[in-house]
Amino acid sequence: MLLLLLLFPMVFPLPPGAQAGEIIGGQEAQPNSRPYMAFVRIQREGKGGNMCGGFLIQEDVMVTAAHCNCNLDNISVLLGAHNFEIDELGTQKIWVWRRIPHPEFNDETFENDLMLLQLMDKAKLTQTVGTIPLSQKKVKKGAVCSVAGWGQTSSKTNSQPSSTLQEVELMVMDKKMCLSQPYLHYVPSRMLCVGDPQERKSPFLGDSGGPLVCNGKARGIVSHGSGDWSTPSVFTRLSIYVPWIKKTLCKLKP
Repeated sequence: MLLLLLLFPMVFPLPPGAQAGEIIGGQEAQPNSRPYMAFVRIQREGKGGNMCGGFLIQEDVMVTAAHCNCNLDNISVLLGAHNFEIDELGTQKIWVWRRIPHPEFNDETFENDLMLLQLMDKAKLTQTVGTIPLSQKKVKKGAVCSVAGWGQTSSKTNSQPSSTLQEVELMVMDKKMCLSQPYLHYVPSRMLCVGDPQERKSPFLGDSGGPLVCNGKARGIVSHGSGDWSTPSVFTRLSIYVPWIKKTLCKLKP
């Protein structure tokens, strides 16, 4: 298992002071309670790779963060997994055929940080593998939502990702909390400010691309954070991108 962990150092190109989004302050999720979750493995032949989270929106398409692309070679997704280190009953591994980052993604400011992954084969929808609906409604300040992932559970140096899916509840904060250092490029219309620093709960390394789920619908995408408890994390505001996603999905149809 050590070899598997070493293959995915979770290293991404980030703006100064920012870190790709680990579940800290959460707990292990109930197995298969989030059938839409996908473990995204990004590989470079002979040179290791990265890991991210993601979520299935239809049988052959899922969503993740655009910064997870990293221009690496091969991407596979593991669906229906709870512990990605073992061969669990009901899991499905599918290779990615096409990656479609948002055309206006900026890898320096993290604007438009979302990407569609078209799978080579359709996933079989079961009790352990399913889709999650998207919402175009705005998330209100004070809403309590949840995020899950296999990222680190500690900010200590050399901390490893969690082999089992972790989850945590986070509050959507006032945009003013992210309109300052270190988020000099925070855009309220495209991003969400999430996580009360006083609660010491946060996504972190390895959780990028996972969904912010509010009332059973995907409302945001884990994007980046400061690595400091004194600031919330930044999520891509998913609602404004639903029209682009729908338009792109129509183009993917045969």
